[in-house]
Amino acid sequence: MFTSYKKHTNKLYNKLVELSRNKFFYSDVKLADNFETRVLLIFFHFIIILRLKKENKLKKNFQDLFDNIFQNIEINIRELGYGDTKVNNTMKSLNKIFYDILYKLDKKNEASFQERLELLNKYFFNNKKNTDQNTDKLAKYMDQFNDFCFDLNIDNVLNGSIDFKLK
Repeated sequence: MFTSYKKHTNKLYNKLVELSRNKFFYSDVKLADNFETRVLLIFFHFIIILRLKKENKLKKNFQDLFDNIFQNIEINIRELGYGDTKVNNTMKSLNKIFYDILYKLDKKNEASFQERLELLNKYFFNNKKNTDQNTDKLAKYMDQFNDFCFDLNIDNVLNGSIDFKLK
Protein backbone atom coordinates (compact mmCIF):
# COMPACT_ATOMS: atom_id res chain seq x y z
CA MET A 1 0.00 0.00 0.00
CA PHE A 2 2.66 2.48 0.99
CA THR A 3 5.84 2.59 -0.97
CA SER A 4 9.31 3.64 -0.10
CA TYR A 5 11.98 4.81 -2.48
CA LYS A 6 15.71 4.74 -2.37
CA LYS A 7 16.80 8.31 -3.00
CA HIS A 8 19.35 7.53 -5.70
CA THR A 9 16.91 5.57 -7.84
CA ASN A 10 14.38 8.37 -8.19
CA LYS A 11 17.09 10.61 -9.59
CA LEU A 12 17.55 8.28 -12.55
CA TYR A 13 13.80 7.94 -13.04
CA ASN A 14 13.42 11.73 -12.98
CA LYS A 15 16.21 12.07 -15.54
CA LEU A 16 14.56 9.47 -17.79
CA VAL A 17 11.28 11.38 -17.55
CA GLU A 18 13.12 14.59 -18.43
CA LEU A 19 14.73 12.93 -21.44
CA SER A 20 11.35 11.58 -22.57
CA ARG A 21 9.84 15.07 -22.49
CA ASN A 22 12.40 16.55 -24.84
CA LYS A 23 10.57 18.76 -27.35
CA PHE A 24 12.67 17.21 -30.11
CA PHE A 25 10.51 14.08 -30.02
CA TYR A 26 7.26 15.96 -30.42
CA SER A 27 8.20 18.83 -32.71
CA ASP A 28 10.92 17.32 -34.92
CA VAL A 29 10.11 13.61 -34.92
CA LYS A 30 6.34 14.22 -34.69
CA LEU A 31 5.68 11.58 -32.02
CA ALA A 32 2.32 11.65 -30.28
CA ASP A 33 2.61 13.71 -27.09
CA ASN A 34 0.93 11.28 -24.70
CA PHE A 35 1.61 9.06 -21.70
CA GLU A 36 2.27 5.93 -23.77
CA THR A 37 4.92 7.61 -25.91
CA ARG A 38 6.71 9.00 -22.87
CA VAL A 39 6.74 5.56 -21.24
CA LEU A 40 8.18 4.04 -24.43
CA LEU A 41 10.87 6.72 -24.52
CA ILE A 42 11.69 6.00 -20.87
CA PHE A 43 11.97 2.30 -21.76
CA PHE A 44 14.29 2.88 -24.72
CA HIS A 45 16.57 5.20 -22.74
CA PHE A 46 16.67 2.83 -19.77
CA ILE A 47 17.31 -0.24 -21.94
CA ILE A 48 20.23 1.49 -23.65
CA ILE A 49 21.73 2.17 -20.22
CA LEU A 50 21.06 -1.39 -19.03
CA ARG A 51 22.62 -2.97 -22.09
CA LEU A 52 25.77 -0.87 -21.94
CA LYS A 53 26.32 -1.27 -18.21
CA LYS A 54 25.40 -4.91 -17.62
CA GLU A 55 28.10 -6.17 -15.29
CA ASN A 56 27.38 -8.90 -12.73
CA LYS A 57 28.22 -6.70 -9.75
CA LEU A 58 25.60 -4.16 -10.86
CA LYS A 59 22.68 -6.59 -11.30
CA LYS A 60 21.28 -5.77 -7.85
CA ASN A 61 21.48 -2.02 -8.53
CA PHE A 62 19.75 -2.41 -11.87
CA GLN A 63 17.04 -4.61 -10.38
CA ASP A 64 16.38 -1.87 -7.83
CA LEU A 65 16.29 0.72 -10.62
CA PHE A 66 13.95 -1.44 -12.71
CA ASP A 67 11.63 -1.94 -9.73
CA ASN A 68 11.64 1.77 -8.95
CA ILE A 69 10.93 2.82 -12.52
CA PHE A 70 7.98 0.47 -12.80
CA GLN A 71 6.74 1.54 -9.37
CA ASN A 72 6.81 5.19 -10.46
CA ILE A 73 5.01 4.36 -13.69
CA GLU A 74 2.35 2.50 -11.72
CA ILE A 75 1.87 5.50 -9.44
CA ASN A 76 1.52 7.75 -12.49
CA ILE A 77 -1.09 5.43 -13.99
CA ARG A 78 -3.05 5.51 -10.73
CA GLU A 79 -2.86 9.32 -10.78
CA LEU A 80 -4.54 9.20 -14.20
CA GLY A 81 -7.53 7.73 -12.37
CA TYR A 82 -7.31 4.10 -13.43
CA GLY A 83 -8.72 1.46 -11.10
CA ASP A 84 -6.81 -1.53 -9.74
CA THR A 85 -7.82 -3.90 -12.55
CA LYS A 86 -6.88 -1.43 -15.28
CA VAL A 87 -3.58 -0.63 -13.51
CA ASN A 88 -2.68 -4.32 -13.24
CA ASN A 89 -3.52 -4.99 -16.89
CA THR A 90 -1.62 -1.91 -18.03
CA MET A 91 1.44 -2.80 -15.96
CA LYS A 92 1.40 -6.35 -17.30
CA SER A 93 1.24 -5.00 -20.84
CA LEU A 94 4.05 -2.49 -20.20
CA ASN A 95 6.21 -5.22 -18.70
CA LYS A 96 5.77 -7.32 -21.85
CA ILE A 97 6.62 -4.33 -24.03
CA PHE A 98 9.74 -3.58 -21.98
CA TYR A 99 11.04 -7.14 -22.31
CA ASP A 100 10.10 -7.30 -25.99
CA ILE A 101 12.20 -4.21 -26.68
CA LEU A 102 15.05 -5.51 -24.52
CA TYR A 103 14.96 -8.91 -26.24
CA LYS A 104 14.88 -7.42 -29.73
CA LEU A 105 17.74 -5.05 -29.01
CA ASP A 106 19.83 -7.88 -27.56
CA LYS A 107 18.80 -10.45 -30.18
CA LYS A 108 19.99 -8.42 -33.11
CA ASN A 109 23.41 -7.18 -32.22
CA GLU A 110 23.52 -4.52 -34.90
CA ALA A 111 25.75 -1.56 -34.40
CA SER A 112 23.09 1.12 -34.68
CA PHE A 113 19.44 2.02 -34.45
CA GLN A 114 19.57 2.81 -38.16
CA GLU A 115 19.57 -0.99 -38.55
CA ARG A 116 16.61 -1.28 -36.14
CA LEU A 117 14.16 1.05 -37.84
CA GLU A 118 11.40 -1.59 -37.80
CA LEU A 119 11.54 -1.69 -33.98
CA LEU A 120 11.26 2.08 -33.71
CA ASN A 121 8.49 2.12 -36.30
CA LYS A 122 6.57 -0.61 -34.44
CA TYR A 123 6.51 1.17 -31.10
CA PHE A 124 6.49 4.84 -31.99
CA PHE A 125 4.56 4.95 -35.23
CA ASN A 126 2.36 1.85 -34.76
CA ASN A 127 3.61 0.55 -38.10
CA LYS A 128 1.57 3.29 -39.77
CA LYS A 129 2.81 5.03 -42.80
CA ASN A 130 5.05 7.83 -41.66
CA THR A 131 7.86 9.69 -43.20
CA ASP A 132 11.06 7.72 -43.11
CA GLN A 133 12.67 11.00 -42.21
CA ASN A 134 10.98 10.93 -38.77
CA THR A 135 12.12 7.37 -38.10
CA ASP A 136 15.63 8.30 -39.23
CA LYS A 137 15.68 11.29 -36.85
CA LEU A 138 14.61 9.05 -33.98
CA ALA A 139 17.22 6.43 -34.89
CA LYS A 140 19.93 9.10 -35.06
CA TYR A 141 18.92 10.37 -31.60
CA MET A 142 18.99 6.84 -30.13
CA ASP A 143 22.40 6.16 -31.70
CA GLN A 144 23.80 9.38 -30.24
CA PHE A 145 22.34 8.56 -26.82
CA ASN A 146 23.80 5.05 -27.04
CA ASP A 147 27.24 6.45 -27.88
CA PHE A 148 26.97 9.01 -25.08
CA CYS A 149 26.05 6.35 -22.49
CA PHE A 150 28.93 4.11 -23.54
CA ASP A 151 31.40 6.39 -21.76
CA LEU A 152 29.27 7.15 -18.69
CA ASN A 153 30.53 6.36 -15.23
CA ILE A 154 28.10 3.98 -13.49
CA ASP A 155 27.90 6.30 -10.46
CA ASN A 156 26.70 9.09 -12.74
CA VAL A 157 24.02 6.77 -14.11
CA LEU A 158 22.83 5.76 -10.64
CA ASN A 159 22.70 9.42 -9.60
CA GLY A 160 20.79 10.46 -12.70
CA SER A 161 23.69 12.67 -13.83
CA ILE A 162 23.08 12.13 -17.52
CA ASP A 163 23.59 15.41 -19.34
CA PHE A 164 22.87 14.31 -22.87
CA LYS A 165 22.44 16.96 -25.55
CA LEU A 166 21.46 16.06 -29.09
CA LYS A 167 24.04 17.23 -31.62
